[in-house]
Amino acid sequence: MDLPISAQAIQHVENYLSQGDFDAALPELLEMRDAVEDYVKEACPVSDEVQYFCFADSFERLAYRRVEKDPRTLVQVGAPFDRMYADLAYVYINQREFGLARDALKQAVRWNPMNCAYRLDLAELYRVLGNENEWGALAYSVLERAADAKLFGRACAALGQFFLNKDEPLLASGFARRAAAFALGERATRQVLARLMQEAPDAASASDDEAAQELASQGFPADPNAEIAICLLMCATDASKAGERDEATRYTLRARDLVGEDACAALIQLIHESDAELEAERAEVEGGADA
Repeated sequence: MDLPISAQAIQHVENYLSQGDFDAALPELLEMRDAVEDYVKEACPVSDEVQYFCFADSFERLAYRRVEKDPRTLVQVGAPFDRMYADLAYVYINQREFGLARDALKQAVRWNPMNCAYRLDLAELYRVLGNENEWGALAYSVLERAADAKLFGRACAALGQFFLNKDEPLLASGFARRAAAFALGERATRQVLARLMQEAPDAASASDDEAAQELASQGFPADPNAEIAICLLMCATDASKAGERDEATRYTLRARDLVGEDACAALIQLIHESDAELEAERAEVEGGADA
């Protein structure tokens, strides 16, 4: 069965979005959505044994395996369903239809659960809609999945705002400081720090060690999650094998920035020691994609 939409069709709609012509984009996106939903009903049955995704590459699927530990076979449908739903959410946000935007972004996350930008945008929508539990849970989920320091910093800033609203200023301070380390200059980070200075000066003036200890005492990891660095180094290994030395270097430097020189070296060694296991997992995932 042919796929119902193409990247070229979505690019055509995104040209409207780049021009601010949301009225022209919406009917085409709704037509695509209906075609996708019909396709999913007919061609993508979901069971306990199989799940369908739109991962960008095999390493994104491997990262999903590491984080989710999902026992189901992953089948790559090959269509950018996630991108279409994200564009639809963008239109709805522009129209201030936040409930519809939330529903569209939930589908984008469903189709590409490793895309942390979708998760953070969805978390913000839950904040706007007054659902604080979902807001905090989605922001925290990014800490386990982000393979990009800027997205990691955005998640920390969101959690800083979340704990300020929960009247937990020292936790907010800990996450704000972590956000500043990974996303210095981000507006959300500056907003959290400014609110702390105004509403909780004692927490704002606490030492870095005190803030970190508060995070650890509540069960939050005191350091960036090593899984982020592992995923980055997996991507670096893939890029190196493909001859993309600049790309491999960029991923490796990101991993080193997250966990430090010694830990990065240890993680590199860990990945090479378990290379056979990773290759077997890669073969399993890619075999599922070909099914």
